[in-house]
Amino acid sequence: MSKTAIITGASSGIGAATAHRFIELGHKVINIARRASPVEGVINISADLSTEEGAKRAALEAAESAVKGESISLVHNASLMLKDTVRECDTADLMRVLAVNVAAVNTLNRELLPHMVAGSSILYVGSTLSEKAVAGAHSYVISKHAQLGQMRATCQDLIGAEIHTAMICPGFTDTEMLKQHLGGDTELMHEIGSQNSFGRLVTPDEIASVITWAHQSPVVNGTVIHANLGQMER
Repeated sequence: MSKTAIITGASSGIGAATAHRFIELGHKVINIARRASPVEGVINISADLSTEEGAKRAALEAAESAVKGESISLVHNASLMLKDTVRECDTADLMRVLAVNVAAVNTLNRELLPHMVAGSSILYVGSTLSEKAVAGAHSYVISKHAQLGQMRATCQDLIGAEIHTAMICPGFTDTEMLKQHLGGDTELMHEIGSQNSFGRLVTPDEIASVITWAHQSPVVNGTVIHANLGQMER
């Protein structure tokens, strides 16, 4: 085992599937989240990413657990999604979303980069909503657009370091977060899943395979990767 993957939110969904993929590739995998990962062999660091202190402490623990002198894949997967609109989005709620989806990403990058060698990667799990918007997800859309800017700035700031970055933008994926956002409406889940050329929801493992491929592919540096089964435009 010679490499490390540090994944935020590897407790379920895309994060857990990604942890499993990296384990299969022989990586030491560290999960930073409130809840432990169900994937066997993962090192769990319990953290509240909504605070600067929580993110800094998690980064320190992760750095101590990482394989020294070998590449690290830092996967920013954890995300907070609220149901809100421009008409009633409370500033405190907006700041809470930005704290998890943007500020914690910034803190983890800053604190972990000194430990990252050539061949490492910083991968952002974005969303279809990183580049467009839908009604009822105001603060989330803002945060995902900001993450896209973070990825592009990361690429430019790390020129010459041989550390690459990319944003993987899943389409509608069969995750607990989507289910919760839709209020557990199974019929609506199927309707949303039909809005691509395959007529189904994306699976977490499909996104995980793109994430691990992106880590192994520095040529995608600065790239937005659309992983949505050919989403139909409306």
